[in-house]
Amino acid sequence: MRQFLKFTLATLVGLVLFFGLSLAVLAIVATAASDGGQHKNVAANSVLELKLNEPLTERGQATDFNPLGGRQSSTGLVALKEAIGRAKTDGDIKGILLNLDVVQGGMASLEEVRDGLLDFKKSGKFVVAYHETASEKSYYLASVADEIYLHPQGLLEFNGLSSEVMFYKRLFEKAGIQPYIFRVGSFKSAVEPFFRENFSDSARLQTVSYLRSLNDHMIDQVAAARGIAPARLHVISDSMLVHDAADALRLKLVTRLGYFDEVQDYLRGKLGVAKDKKPNLVSLGDYTDNDQADEKEGKTSGNRIAVIYAEGDIVTGKGSDDNIGSTKFAEAIRKARLDDKVKAVVLRVNSPGGSSLASDVIYREVLLTKKVKPIIASMSDVAASGGYYIAMACDTIVAHPNSITGSIGVFGVLPNIQPLLADKLGITVDRVTTGKFSDLPTITRALSDYEKKTLQHSVDLIYADFTSKAALGRHMPVERLRRLASGRVWSGAEAKANGLVDVLGSYDDALKIAAARAHLKADDYNVQRLPRRKSGVEAFLARFISDDDDEAKVQAALKTKLGPLYPAYAQYQRLLTMRGVQARLPYEIEIK
Repeated sequence: MRQFLKFTLATLVGLVLFFGLSLAVLAIVATAASDGGQHKNVAANSVLELKLNEPLTERGQATDFNPLGGRQSSTGLVALKEAIGRAKTDGDIKGILLNLDVVQGGMASLEEVRDGLLDFKKSGKFVVAYHETASEKSYYLASVADEIYLHPQGLLEFNGLSSEVMFYKRLFEKAGIQPYIFRVGSFKSAVEPFFRENFSDSARLQTVSYLRSLNDHMIDQVAAARGIAPARLHVISDSMLVHDAADALRLKLVTRLGYFDEVQDYLRGKLGVAKDKKPNLVSLGDYTDNDQADEKEGKTSGNRIAVIYAEGDIVTGKGSDDNIGSTKFAEAIRKARLDDKVKAVVLRVNSPGGSSLASDVIYREVLLTKKVKPIIASMSDVAASGGYYIAMACDTIVAHPNSITGSIGVFGVLPNIQPLLADKLGITVDRVTTGKFSDLPTITRALSDYEKKTLQHSVDLIYADFTSKAALGRHMPVERLRRLASGRVWSGAEAKANGLVDVLGSYDDALKIAAARAHLKADDYNVQRLPRRKSGVEAFLARFISDDDDEAKVQAALKTKLGPLYPAYAQYQRLLTMRGVQARLPYEIEIK
């Protein structure tokens, strides 16, 4: 008995110590997480250094408190713009250094950053850029700088935009996979990689059209910043006259050839710092506030404008931080609609689309919200197909000239892997059914003509519904809307000319429109960000109950190992996740 009490007491003491230690650790975590939203003190006479060497996304990844180390895997556009805006009025920040290489972001996102830099310069403060290698996108940002340094042996890419697509027809033939394609619209080319070896004429036509629109807009912006005629820049770009750093200097695309120590000498001169002193550079991570708070506080008003960030593929269900789950986003819009403090809503869309059903679930909540308070769509890099679907019921649609939008069309893919199983793997399939079509849909046998006709009819009905709702939202006859639809992709500028969007502008413009519609002054509301993001504590604890972090590591390892073959693997993974009819952008557009 004495031995039993001894072990029992020891166990109780152990449990008390364990829970006490756990509470202490959680307290440390909570303190660190709460401090995470506060930027570090900035020394006087400093320069904000922007490297932007991580992918640029709408809100960035939530910063985890991780005792083992780690950092954000992406840079949030919201936090970046707020940092540039705050630096404009921060007396301790005298200028911005763009230390850029290959910037990973869409053209519309980069324009928002670029506009922020132009606004920063209105304060009279300087912007200087340094490149060892300048991609087209990084130069687009750097073109606003007062001084642009390029390494003497560096390279500057200025030869226009391009977009590559991988086609898998031969792969499927070799593997023994027969894809059945159901689509509507001559321009709905999302499925062409599955049954073609190259672009169709219509796909090539639309790609050339929107790429030229984006390129023309970029050249016009660079021309205005550098004081070079647009026609001259077109010649430089189209003829690829920049072959080395000396060419870039001779053609006045950069102002100086120099090393980073010479950039530091320039900063010393601007800051009035002695030659033996190092200029004080403040990183974005040290200066920016984490984008975790549900609300952007600082104003006494109880009024709110809810900004709902819809980024990634549109999927059915709750989804994840990397996509748009219909359940989670419908709930977020519903929450904003039912909250009396929320006077208007901005739906910020950066999505190539996805499930048609999931898009319609979100569309319904947008439509209901429109009946009770203003809801404004703000299109980022991409708001196409399902991304357009969820935006089309808004009161006003705001897009950048270089947003990718439209693609109003739907498709379905059903692979027949019977040849793969039988001829390649030696596997046969037999079945028992209660009816002639009980196993439909199936991927282990060929479809009959009647079954293919039935599935195509389902796609036709969804397309008719999509275009009818789009015509209603755009206040145009459905016949005219369908002439603009057919799955065709447009740039924001083209979409504006065709009546698919209302205003060419930025997120800030959409916010101003929302405030005006709600009769709110600039200092009379706070911004509430939805859906809610995990706090630092929640993200840290989620590591112990979720395999999301492990999955991210696996994907990163695969990307490293597969290299240029990774996009094909990623496309295969997306194909596996497609359920039902898809309202999705043609293939995967990557502009470079």
